[in-house]
Amino acid sequence: MSDGIPLFEIPWDESDVANVVSSVSRGSYWAKGPYVDSFEEGLESYFEVDHALTVNSGTTALECALRACGIGEGDEVIVPSFTFIATANTVRMVGATPIFADIEPDTYGLDPNSVRNAITEDTAAIVPVHVYGAPCRIHELAAVADEHDLYLIEDAAEAFGATADGELVGTIGDVAALSFCQNKILPTGEGGAVITDNDELARSIAAYRSHGRTSSNYFDSVDSGQYERVGSNYRMPDIVAALGCSQLEKVDDLIDGRRKVAETYRRLLRDVSGVEPHTALDADTHVYQLFTVEFDTEEQRRSVISELSERDISCKIYWMPGVHATEAYNTEKHIGDSLDKTEKASRRVLALPMYADLPQSSIHDVANGLIAGLSE
Repeated sequence: MSDGIPLFEIPWDESDVANVVSSVSRGSYWAKGPYVDSFEEGLESYFEVDHALTVNSGTTALECALRACGIGEGDEVIVPSFTFIATANTVRMVGATPIFADIEPDTYGLDPNSVRNAITEDTAAIVPVHVYGAPCRIHELAAVADEHDLYLIEDAAEAFGATADGELVGTIGDVAALSFCQNKILPTGEGGAVITDNDELARSIAAYRSHGRTSSNYFDSVDSGQYERVGSNYRMPDIVAALGCSQLEKVDDLIDGRRKVAETYRRLLRDVSGVEPHTALDADTHVYQLFTVEFDTEEQRRSVISELSERDISCKIYWMPGVHATEAYNTEKHIGDSLDKTEKASRRVLALPMYADLPQSSIHDVANGLIAGLSE
């Protein structure tokens, strides 16, 4: 019987505490300070991109990316339904219409063929999601975007450090959104960033996240600033960026730890019938923001959830229903291709506890609980 196993734990240490204390005790620059600059520079170095612009969430990162690409009223944006609702919400927030395409079963990412079927004369962009930490078929989707002259905006919220054919996800499209929410690969509590090599997109994002201001830092300037457009306040606080800096220093170790946990899970479940762990097209590219399994039937999933709950082991369904079937979207008239694969996955997936230092004994407890649930 388990003493209780959480779905995730935040990997903090004394370096995180020291950075936050440093930011707070400086007594100034809590809104925009040196840790913001350092974190952005660190992200640019990690991803080898020209621009990394921090914001206050992965959701606002997506919104900024869409707005920078000029997406708005009258435009359609192809998105998956098998994703967190923010992916579709941000499309609506900028005034455009989300068009749901289906996923393919190998990665749970957008199916390039379904995307092709959803393209119309009003399509302006494709927003693929790298699900659970595995890269989608991003190069195939990039080819579709190029063919139809569409923006490719990567939602890489769950896949910090994952690669596709040797390239870091987030660096393949025109622009990408990252998330640093508390359960992500690199957590800061809340926070996000937009990364791109496009100077014009970066300039637009930098202005929009700070009220449309294009002049120097407001708090260091004598004047009131120059404003070229309507914008909002999506800036990342210095205290949050301080956590980002310390987390970035250990992110490779965190990814390595997650992969080792996943390796144990996969070994324990290898010969178990009725369940299959989610994988990537190339196993070495998955960073396992979530460790998700798919059952043969919805009934098996219900049984396992019941058994794990009895053992005080956390689990969670990501996602049911798909976005297209939520109350917010189920009256949406502009639906793309058939979403059969999305609906099938939604009925069968389950995320198990996953974090970099999850003890081996806990992994065995989770696997034993899952196996017991399947036998009922």
